Amino acid sequence: MCDSVHIDPATGKHYIMGCFSNIRVRQFPAKHPRMVWFLTLTDVKPGKHQLRITFGPDMESSQKILEREFESKNPLHKINLINEIRNLPFTAAGNYVVTVEIDNDPILVTNLGVNHP
Repeated sequence: MCDSVHIDPATGKHYIMGCFSNIRVRQFPAKHPRMVWFLTLTDVKPGKHQLRITFGPDMESSQKILEREFESKNPLHKINLINEIRNLPFTAAGNYVVTVEIDNDPILVTNLGVNHP
């Protein structure tokens, strides 16, 4: 999770700016206006695949916030997926669950801490 990703047109390098694992909000309910979730995938079978990201206060009430298709050329292919998330809602302070799935298989479960100053 970060503020933005810049791709250098000369080198193709990805620069990740403003990485974070928690945010602060002034009042609830709140919405974060814009963030970027950058994923690099490897060892993905050749062909088309489906990325899904769910988010919520716990696993049971998580909602899909992003779903997109991508393609892998071969298992050695590094796949960089830049995902812009807008107006992510928060109802209260706490740790929100983020689940990343490829073809319905979870590959990452982490959290985003939301604090009230």
